[in-house]
Amino acid sequence: MVKINNYTLLSLKKGINLQKNQKLLIRSSVDNADFVRTLSELAWKIGAKDVMVQWFDDKINRQRYLYGDIDIFGIEDKWYIEYINKIVEEDYQVISITSHNPENLKGIEPERITKESKVISKMFKPLAEKMMKNEIQWNIIALPSPEWAMKVFPNTESPEEAINIMWEAIFSANLIDDHSDPITNWDRHTKNLLSQAEKLQSYNLKSLTFTNSLGTNLEIGLTEDHAWVSCGEEAKTGNNFIANIPTYEVFTAPHRDKVNGIVYATKPLIYMGNVIDNFWIKFQNGKVVEYKAEVGNEFLEKMLKIHPNADFLGEVALVPHSSPISQSGLLWYNTLYDENASCHLALGAGYTSTLAGTENLSEEERMAKGLNQSLSHNDFMIGSACMNILGKTEDGKEIPIFKNGEWVV
Repeated sequence: MVKINNYTLLSLKKGINLQKNQKLLIRSSVDNADFVRTLSELAWKIGAKDVMVQWFDDKINRQRYLYGDIDIFGIEDKWYIEYINKIVEEDYQVISITSHNPENLKGIEPERITKESKVISKMFKPLAEKMMKNEIQWNIIALPSPEWAMKVFPNTESPEEAINIMWEAIFSANLIDDHSDPITNWDRHTKNLLSQAEKLQSYNLKSLTFTNSLGTNLEIGLTEDHAWVSCGEEAKTGNNFIANIPTYEVFTAPHRDKVNGIVYATKPLIYMGNVIDNFWIKFQNGKVVEYKAEVGNEFLEKMLKIHPNADFLGEVALVPHSSPISQSGLLWYNTLYDENASCHLALGAGYTSTLAGTENLSEEERMAKGLNQSLSHNDFMIGSACMNILGKTEDGKEIPIFKNGEWVV
């Protein structure tokens, strides 16, 4: 119980860094009700002006996709648009709790999922933009669910056993133990990651080339004013926050038109409640020109075509193979955790914070500077123990960044 309370404290005080008189939105599955109640109570005690909860239910969601008439999908709901606008206009800070069943929508007709995903992205856009621009404080954490825990630990005898084991894995990944203060641990962790970002920034890199024994050979050009970012970003509220807990990444903005070569994924990707696995993607002048997945190829295709510019890169992130999440040996089937075990790329929108001086620019102006703009943002994992990354500076100097999956700089 102490560890769970520390996890709650970590999310509120270090993750979102909630301040007195701020409004808070918690987005969570109904399965996490007890945890959310604890989180909400602590937020009120901190001095929140309001705490609102948006509930989800995987099982009910699957029922809708399974039994609903096709014509109910892809419709813009006036009430949801008004609700999102309220959250945006009244400056709610946002905690999102992920605990989804990775294969909740397996077997559902893809057209239904695609139609609904498109319209949800469109309706959610005002809040997504506010988060991508760091205009508010936001934080994502994960809690075990029976289906997810059994997917990660298939050899356990019961969902209860799997959940207990997963809780311990979550605590370990988030630097929570019985002997130290997690806030102090994260202060130290944050300092180390920010130091790594500062080193990369000092090199004034023009491009990164990724190669490994799996066949990856990908050159990623960087935007002229790219900024290396890690945890502890500052929101326009003036408060620092950590978007992802856990996080072991340092990331920046690729130039959307300067990506060439082929890259092989090293972990499955969960998209639209389905698994995409054993896939590769080929880029030419930034755009995806070829791709193939042994598992879930139709969903890889949907992901690349669902929105304009969803087939260009918006993020390149570096994570050493020695990260605690990688060394756990677990396959989480959840991007929040798997992306922090591996170098990864994101197809779709880039973060405004990774391109200096673009906070007040329009989408078109950011695109002109090389920062991709889209309604989607989908991370996929490419890191491995044999990954090498070579940086090239503006003056032509070559700098090894990663060798055999580990930092060189």
